[in-house]
Amino acid sequence: MKKMFRTFPVLILMSLSLNLLAQTMNDHSLNILVIGAHPDDPDYKVAGTAYKWIQKGHNVVFVSVTNGNAGHHELTATQLERTRRAEARRAGEVIGAEYLILDIDDGKLMPTFENRLKIIRLIREHRADIVITHRPWDYHPDHRYTGQLVLDAAYMVTVPTIVPHIPHLDRNPMFLYMSDGFTQPSPFQPDVCVDIDDVVEIKLDMLHQHTSQFYEWLPFNQGVLDQVPQGEEERRAWMGADWRTHFTAEPYREKLVELYGRQRGRRINYAECFQDSEYGVRLTKENMDYYFPFFD
Repeated sequence: MKKMFRTFPVLILMSLSLNLLAQTMNDHSLNILVIGAHPDDPDYKVAGTAYKWIQKGHNVVFVSVTNGNAGHHELTATQLERTRRAEARRAGEVIGAEYLILDIDDGKLMPTFENRLKIIRLIREHRADIVITHRPWDYHPDHRYTGQLVLDAAYMVTVPTIVPHIPHLDRNPMFLYMSDGFTQPSPFQPDVCVDIDDVVEIKLDMLHQHTSQFYEWLPFNQGVLDQVPQGEEERRAWMGADWRTHFTAEPYREKLVELYGRQRGRRINYAECFQDSEYGVRLTKENMDYYFPFFD
């Protein structure tokens, strides 16, 4: 009896501590940085999940490492940069996210020490809990180097003597990769997938703001510029019909069933998926609901 009596208060204290920890985690607003190479890259890969985070009271900042001033067939670099900054701002307003664009020319990004320091500053200034970026294997050099710069900034964000005028982070954020279809040197492996069926139209509304890309440059580059409708509503419908197929859940069906259960997981049409980069805090079954509070 005496042994049980001594153990009982300890169990109460342990229970209270665990409840307090859970409450602290639930009350904490996550800071999420989505770092893409160009204006529209964060939207294309993360907009649906970002909107879900924002709806739950978390903070999302989209970042374009380049100013996007090369991707057009008619506009000058100066005109295009100004246009794309305005488009990105409007896209962010669709979901209430801040949209930052760095002063690095499109197509000229290099994984230099100077640019690494810029990424370290960004991550520290926003006290990031999660950083999402490209895998460093991609068709576009800006995508590859953005991913490399972010990975090179990982861990260094915790080193006080690097960028000493901005307080270092006490721990590394979680670094995740956006999805892609490239298989060399290794294919994308989803560690978490988010059902975006209920927000896919919001995602498309964000892409709709990038007029210079989805109704001008990309159709020109793909040889279908003559197919773009003129009216605003007609354009949005045309773009939506084509681009929503890029977000199909089918390649990730197994992971969706694992996370949502067989009944719901098999019904999901659209999804955004992410891979743990193995840099920083690891994504685990134990912390997934904390970082991705979307699963019933």
